[in-house]
Amino acid sequence: MRGTRITSTLAAFAMLATLLTACTTGSAAVKIALLLPESKTARYEAFDRPFFEKRIHELGDYEVLYSNADQDAAKQQSQAEAALASGVRVLVLDPVDSSAAASIVAAANAQGVPVIAYDRIVNGGQLAYYVSFDNHNIGVLQGGALVDKLDSEGVSGGILMVNGSPTDGNAGEFKSGAHSEVDGSDYPVLAEFDSPDWSPDKAQDWVAGQITQFEGRIVGIYAANDGTAGGAIAALKAANVSPLPVVTGQDAELAGIQRIVSGDQYMTIYKAMKQQATLAAEIAVKLANGEPVTGDLQVNGAPATLLPAVVVTLDNIMDTVVKDGIYTVAEICTPEYAAACAAAGIK
Repeated sequence: MRGTRITSTLAAFAMLATLLTACTTGSAAVKIALLLPESKTARYEAFDRPFFEKRIHELGDYEVLYSNADQDAAKQQSQAEAALASGVRVLVLDPVDSSAAASIVAAANAQGVPVIAYDRIVNGGQLAYYVSFDNHNIGVLQGGALVDKLDSEGVSGGILMVNGSPTDGNAGEFKSGAHSEVDGSDYPVLAEFDSPDWSPDKAQDWVAGQITQFEGRIVGIYAANDGTAGGAIAALKAANVSPLPVVTGQDAELAGIQRIVSGDQYMTIYKAMKQQATLAAEIAVKLANGEPVTGDLQVNGAPATLLPAVVVTLDNIMDTVVKDGIYTVAEICTPEYAAACAAAGIK
């Protein structure tokens, strides 16, 4: 009997130890922070976050601590501090302010936490990796597409430049790339605006003022992304401008694609956001496990990968955003756009 009781007691302890181990293991998921800058640009919530989280969870027992800063650099600083205090192994940071975010990198460096700069570079601190696109070249693609379209239409007049946020390092690269194409063209820049916080509303207000000042002279609008393009087009329509100038964009937002279908917007830039988010997730897991990482090149002293971007016009919607599963035809061709989709062969 005594031996039986000892055996039962040992079995109970073994079971308890197993349960405790399971609980401990379950609560010990490695934490990786994803800090995104804002939600006015649809891509972050619609694509970057879900693609990143999906790949992280495919790779093992990892917990993603997600924060969106709503275009507030101080808020992002607090979110980063909270993530570091919670014991994250890696920070994946898309900065609101490329310069101010250097303090986030410095704080992470001090704790031995590697930082991946995601989409936007950080101007300071030691980065572990940078994954983005060739942002100067994106501006070249936008500016080149705008000039080529104006040339093909044989129009004369000038261009408004609606650039991105002055605190976003990428916006400066888009702008310089676009200027490299526009400045040597036959279309002078009538006026130029850096849109605070990438705000479509502020872009709309500014364009509305320029329509009055340059009535009848605006043949093209360089809009740095689809949000600012939407604001510019809203101002043009409110002023009953006809025909609409040629308008660029970026990010292949659904609303931007639909404006291309309807003829209100000429082009956008499709960036491989799934590839970008997936790569960032894979690099983050390697860093979390202390594994070495290498890139295709060095940017600001960090290994980096710059992914390709593609111009999207009415002619290649099916071969880009639809083919890659970003949007379905049904999502694009809602009743409001059904006739235009049919005319363009989008089906």
